[in-house]
Amino acid sequence: MDKLQNLDWALLQAFTAVAGAGSLSAAARQLGHSQPTLGRQIRACEAALGSSLFTRQPRGLVLNEAGLALYPAAKEMQEAARRLSLIAAGQSQSLKGTVRITAPKAFSHYCLPPILIAIRRAEPDIQLELVPTDSTENLLFREADIAIRMYRPTQEGVIAQKLGEIKTALFAHESYLARRGTPRDFADITRHDMVGFDRKTLIIDAMKALGIIRQREDFPLRCDDQATYWELVKAGGGIGAIQFRLGQAAAGMVQVLPDLPLENLPVWLVAAKALRQTPRIRRVYDLLASAITPLCDA
Repeated sequence: MDKLQNLDWALLQAFTAVAGAGSLSAAARQLGHSQPTLGRQIRACEAALGSSLFTRQPRGLVLNEAGLALYPAAKEMQEAARRLSLIAAGQSQSLKGTVRITAPKAFSHYCLPPILIAIRRAEPDIQLELVPTDSTENLLFREADIAIRMYRPTQEGVIAQKLGEIKTALFAHESYLARRGTPRDFADITRHDMVGFDRKTLIIDAMKALGIIRQREDFPLRCDDQATYWELVKAGGGIGAIQFRLGQAAAGMVQVLPDLPLENLPVWLVAAKALRQTPRIRRVYDLLASAITPLCDA
C-alpha cells in the first residue's frame, strides 16, 4: 500500500484500466491513449512496484497473484480520487469551462447538433464535448457531466428529470415499398424484410409483445449502431422502427402501419448531484431541457 501511495497517478490509472479492460488495446481506447504509451506506463508501474502485475496471454493481459493483491487497493484509491474531483468540480462558480454531454448515438447524430450550436451561441464561454454512445457513462466518475438517457436512471447520487416521451413508428423507403408492396397488417410484416439489431434484442422483444415471434436470423440486415441502422432503412433495406419525427422529416420515407401501438421512448436528463449546482453545468442542463422538451410527443 505504501508503494501505491507514492506511485504516479497516471501509472495507477494505467494499471486499473488494463486490469479492468483485460488488454492494452481496450484500455488505450478507454483512456484515449496510444497502445505503446500505455504499455510503457504498465512497465513503469511494474518497475516502481518491483513486481510484474500481469500474465501475458494471446488474448490479452490477466492479473497475476501480485496484481490481484494490489488491484482492490488501487481501485479504492482511484475511486477516492474521482470522488474528490467530483466534489471539487461542484464548487466552481465560473460559467467558463467545459461541459461533457453523453447521449445515445442516434439522438446525438440526428437531434443534438443544432441544439448544441444554439447553446454555444447563447454561452460562448462554455465549451461542449459530446460523447455519442449507447453504453452507460458513469456520471459520478466524471465520464460525463450530463447524460441524456432513454430509460429511467437508477444510479444513486444523480438527479434526473423526465422531459417527455418520443413517439416511435415503422418506416420504409418508397423504393422498398415499390419493390415489395406495403404490409396490410402486422401479421403481414413477416413476409417483408425488416432491418434489425445485431446483438440487441429490443426489436425482437417488442415484436414478441405484439404476438409476433422473430429470431435474429429473420432480419436480413442487422446493425446495433442506431444511426447506421436508420441509414440502412433510408437506403431501402427494409422496414425499420425509428423516432416518428425523424421518419416524417426524411425524404422518400413512408410510415408503415400507422395504427400500430409502438412503445414510446422516454427521455431523461441526468446529472450528478454534486455538479448540478455548478453554474456552467446548470446552465447547459437547463438549456438542454428547454430545447429537448419540444421534441417530445408526450
